[in-house]
Amino acid sequence: MSIAADATFIRRVEDHLGRLYPEAPRGALALRLLEAIGIEGGEAPERVDPLSLWSESDVLMISYGDSFLAPGESRLRTLRRFLEQHVADAISGVHILPFYPHSSDGGFAVIDYTAIDPTLGSWDDISAISERFTLMGDLVLNHVSSESEWFQQFLQGREPGVDYFIAPGLDADLDSVVRPRTHPVLTPVVTSRGERHVWCTFSRDQVDLDYSNPEVLLEVLRVIDRYLRAGMRILRLDAVAYLWKELGTSCIHLPETHEVIRLIHTLLEWREPHAVLVTETNVPNRENLTYFGNRDEAHAIYNFSLPPLIIDALLRGSANNLRMWMAGMPPAPAGCTYLNFIATHDGIGLRPAEGILSRESRDRMIATVEPQGGRVSSYGTADGPQPYELNVSLYDALAETHDGPDEWHFGRFICAHTIMLGIEGIPAFYVHSLLGTANDISAVEISGHNRDINRRRLDYEELAAELANPASRPARVLGELRRRIAIRRRQPAFHPNAAQFTLQLGASVFAFWRQSLDRDQSIFALHNVGRRPRQIPLSRLNLILTDRWHDLLGDGRVVELHGELDLGPYQSVWLTNRSH
Repeated sequence: MSIAADATFIRRVEDHLGRLYPEAPRGALALRLLEAIGIEGGEAPERVDPLSLWSESDVLMISYGDSFLAPGESRLRTLRRFLEQHVADAISGVHILPFYPHSSDGGFAVIDYTAIDPTLGSWDDISAISERFTLMGDLVLNHVSSESEWFQQFLQGREPGVDYFIAPGLDADLDSVVRPRTHPVLTPVVTSRGERHVWCTFSRDQVDLDYSNPEVLLEVLRVIDRYLRAGMRILRLDAVAYLWKELGTSCIHLPETHEVIRLIHTLLEWREPHAVLVTETNVPNRENLTYFGNRDEAHAIYNFSLPPLIIDALLRGSANNLRMWMAGMPPAPAGCTYLNFIATHDGIGLRPAEGILSRESRDRMIATVEPQGGRVSSYGTADGPQPYELNVSLYDALAETHDGPDEWHFGRFICAHTIMLGIEGIPAFYVHSLLGTANDISAVEISGHNRDINRRRLDYEELAAELANPASRPARVLGELRRRIAIRRRQPAFHPNAAQFTLQLGASVFAFWRQSLDRDQSIFALHNVGRRPRQIPLSRLNLILTDRWHDLLGDGRVVELHGELDLGPYQSVWLTNRSH
């Protein structure tokens, strides 16, 4: 069936366009969209079973293209060396943070979507990585750099960029606008037509695009086509919650924003059925969940509440807040999943814990992490600046608890990631968490940007020498995490969509049950989030008496069902009836 003849598909695209651009000629615009994203005539693609898009073996690593430096070698080739030499048996895919020419914000002020930053390498380097690993890349679709060609066209009054940006008058109604920063929404610029004030959600160097102009959407679809041709299979929609602007509204989570995501989802079903859309929406949990839509928006959403709640549990020695949140989390809809993480290139978001953590708990977390070198970034509200995120390396964030220092730093850090590995969804490890990297205080002092604290660039040969020394911190951290990842990747009960049930085993024990899709394997995951040893009567787990149960993380010995399970400080246990 040809595209032209597939009336149902064309009608779906036109329906999306009708809700976005009711005055535009839908038929002609729909055909331009298909061309832009690379949909040509031919047979309709076979339907893809959503459960085949991911499995228990999927684990991602998050890294900048230049996280590793080696003389005489492109940064992306050095990254590929690290992937192949040190984590190829542990991860299935890699999220390479923006690798385009940029002017600020760690790559998120994109100058040219179609080029590779020459300091990193080339499209050939990107394609080479995508041949071995599932590649996740950033579609920074809310804004572009003020140095981009489009914005230069705006300044000079030239087509097409002259109509790509939002420049309301100073009397525009912006009182309700929700933003993650504290600077004014509008930034003055000098253009060929005089002074204008352009919309800048994130920084004065990141100018928001105007999606009320369908030509902007067409440009973004051409970018998606380029990324798919380069081998990218997971598209991260950066800052997508702020995409559509409507004066007099909050300008976040607007219906048109969700419609744009639905449209991209529809187009990808034909253009590349195995592609996965991930929405990056660092907002309170209830708002974040809306990006699943009716199973027609994001395939995966970031589990943004997880990082602050895991850290809260380990610093407090109590999992009550984490348990309450997880017990109330809905299973991901069919065909969707969560992307689980604890640390990223940015910081530990605090807004996603709003309504879950009390202000007292949040402030106590901040007070414990700041003495370890952590910083706090804020956002603007009607009541003044409020904490937006903690900027700190995860290893240093867990250096002490609310009760002070102890000898369990390493155990706390491993426990945090073991929790992440077990819960519903796909786990993603930030490269500096895999290596136990400390805060980069000097980088913050040089740049003045809090987020640079966890974006250290590592000398590859020095790192290789450390990893060759079993006693070094990077070797210990990576070695133990690789061991646990390898175990996880073989267990069907850890499929991202396997059943999950939260258990109640006391304040200091965070526990849950997972069951494989075929119901053949069960895993009881128990984690002591406190300093004191705990004894758990196995009778409280309702283990099937006819099965033989053993700990996947331990020595494999069969447990006595009528006895007690001893959990040392920050110890994790994965009890299973089937070992795969």
